[in-house]
Amino acid sequence: MPHMWWVVAASVVVGLIAAYLIWTAGRVERLQSRAELAARALDAHLLRRAAAAAVLAERRFGVELYAAARIALDAGPDEREAAENDLTRQLRSVQLDPNDPSCAAVIAASRRLALSRQVHTDLVRDARSARSRPLVRLLRMGRGREWPRYFDIDDPTLVVPADVPAA
Repeated sequence: MPHMWWVVAASVVVGLIAAYLIWTAGRVERLQSRAELAARALDAHLLRRAAAAAVLAERRFGVELYAAARIALDAGPDEREAAENDLTRQLRSVQLDPNDPSCAAVIAASRRLALSRQVHTDLVRDARSARSRPLVRLLRMGRGREWPRYFDIDDPTLVVPADVPAA
């Protein structure tokens, strides 16, 4: 009968290790999924801002802003960061009036984009941290998916001039 306790203790230890590994694999999978969803949301906000900037450029501003917006809308994955940085520079170079609905749409889209970018960056950091742990790498828990990538652009928040009262 004393040998039975060793079997029970070994079974409990194996059960605890298995539970920890299952929990870790689930956490890696959840973080990876959340990072992918955040990347999709970031992409949607980038498209909304570029579309709002294109509409604004058609109504009030010149060809340069419109060209930057169109390039951002049409950019491929490899060119996307540079196109978005160029659009941000073009938007900062124009005087935006928050009382104009087109300008207000661009300002609001830029703020939402900044928030979406921050959420995406946080989730990518967490997913990469979870996947870089030695046990996760040893057991190849994230092998079915690509490593999450950061989207490195300038801060897209637009500053509204102090002399123009907000609506």
